[in-house]
Amino acid sequence: MVIIIYINFKFFPLDLLTQTVFSIGNLTVCFNNKKLGAHTKMITNPHINMNLEIEQIFDSFDKNTIFKNKSLLQADYQPEEIPHRQEQIKQIASILAPVLRGEKTSNLFLFGKTGTGKTLSVLYLREQLLKRTKKDSDFKLRIEYLNCKLKKISDTEYRILAELIKKMGGRVPETGLPTQAVYSKFIEIVESEKQLIVLVLDEIDQTVKKISNDFLYNLTRINSELSNSQICIIGISNDLTFLDQVDPRVRSSLSEEEIVFSPYNALQLKDILKKRAELAFKKNVVEEGVIEKCAAFAAREHGDARRALDLLRIAGELTERDNSKKIKLKYIDEANKKIERDKILDVISTEPRQFQLVLYSIINLSEQFSKEKKGPLFTGDVYNYYQDFCLKNKTDVLTQRRVSDIIQEFDMLGIINVKVISKGRGGRMREIKLAISKLIIEKAKEIIQGALNYV
Repeated sequence: MVIIIYINFKFFPLDLLTQTVFSIGNLTVCFNNKKLGAHTKMITNPHINMNLEIEQIFDSFDKNTIFKNKSLLQADYQPEEIPHRQEQIKQIASILAPVLRGEKTSNLFLFGKTGTGKTLSVLYLREQLLKRTKKDSDFKLRIEYLNCKLKKISDTEYRILAELIKKMGGRVPETGLPTQAVYSKFIEIVESEKQLIVLVLDEIDQTVKKISNDFLYNLTRINSELSNSQICIIGISNDLTFLDQVDPRVRSSLSEEEIVFSPYNALQLKDILKKRAELAFKKNVVEEGVIEKCAAFAAREHGDARRALDLLRIAGELTERDNSKKIKLKYIDEANKKIERDKILDVISTEPRQFQLVLYSIINLSEQFSKEKKGPLFTGDVYNYYQDFCLKNKTDVLTQRRVSDIIQEFDMLGIINVKVISKGRGGRMREIKLAISKLIIEKAKEIIQGALNYV
C-alpha cells in the first residue's frame, strides 16, 4: 500500500528539508524516489498542483519588482504639471479668470484628438480656480465636470440633466418625469443660492449626435430664466469639425471661444513618458529603447499621450505576469496588440445604434457566406440583410447611401477591409471582408446583442 501525503514545505525547517528521509511521528517521509522501490509510481494531484502554481503567481506579485506607483500611469491620474501645454493652459486661464469675480465668461470649446491634454488642462485649472475662491465672497463658484460619453448619461437629455442635478446635491427619478419637469428642477437648484456655475461637458459632440442640437440650445438659453445665478459652458470634443455641423441658430447662441490642442510629437511624448516612468517604476527596470518605442507608437496614432501611457503600463503588467525583471521591447509590441484589440471593442460599444446594426449585419452575413461557401460579400448584400433585420425588429431603416457611408467609416477604423471591384459595364462594386480576429468578432457580437437587446 502506498500512502500519498501533501506537505506544505513552508512549515518545515530548512535543515529538515535537506534530509533524504525523516520521520513525523510514526510516519517515515522519503524525498528520494529510489528508497520507495522500483514498483512505486509518483502520483500527482492536479488540484494540489494548481494550488501550488497559484501560490507561486501570488508570491511573485508580492515581491513587486516592477512598479513603484502604477496609478501614475492610469488615465484618471491628475499630474501636478502638464508638460508641453503651457500655452493652452494660459489661454484657458485668461478666458476663465473673470469667474473669480463672479462674472460669466464666454462659452469655451476645446478641440483636439484623444490624448492631447484637453481634459487634463481643464481639470488642472479647475483646481487652481477653486483654490483662489475667497471664503467671504458673496457668490458660490461651482465647476462641475461631466463625461457625456458615459453610456448611462449620454443617451437622453433627461439623463444628462439628472446627473447634473445629482452633482449639485439634488435628486430626480432615473425615468418617469417629463423632460421639462427635470429642467425646472435643475433651474430650481441653480437658483437656490447665488452662484456661478461652469459646466465642463467632455465629449460634448457625442451628446449632440445621440440627442440633438436642441440640448445645447436649451442649455445656453437657461441663463435667460435665471435671476440669482449664471451658467457658462466648457465643451470638450475630439471632433474638430463638431461646431460646423451644429445648427446656425444654436451656434449663434453659444457665443463661444475656441482653443485647439495639437497632437504631441514623438519628442514631447518621450519627455512625458520619461517623467512618469521615473515615478511609476522601480529603478533600472525599463530597458533602453522602451520609452522611445512607446513614444513612436503613440506619435503614429495622432500623438496620443494617453495611448503612450497605456502602452507603458500594460507592458509593465505583461512583464510582471512573465515573471521578468525588466520591461523589454517585446512587451511593448504585445501591449500594442492588446490595446488595438481593446480599442476596436470600445469603438463598437460606443457607436450609435444604427452603426451597431450595420456591423451586426456584416458579421452575421460574413459567417453565413463562409458556412455556405458563397462568393464575396458586397455592399448590396449587407444592405438587404440590414433592411430585413431592421424591419423584423421594428427599427428605422437608413437609406442605402447612408449605410454605404457607415461601411466606409468601418473601413477607416480598421474593422473591415473594403475593396472596389470594377465590373466593366456593370459598374463598380465594393467587396467587404472583416479585418478583425475571431475572438474580437465573438466579443463584438456579445456587445452589440447586449446593446440592442437581441439574442
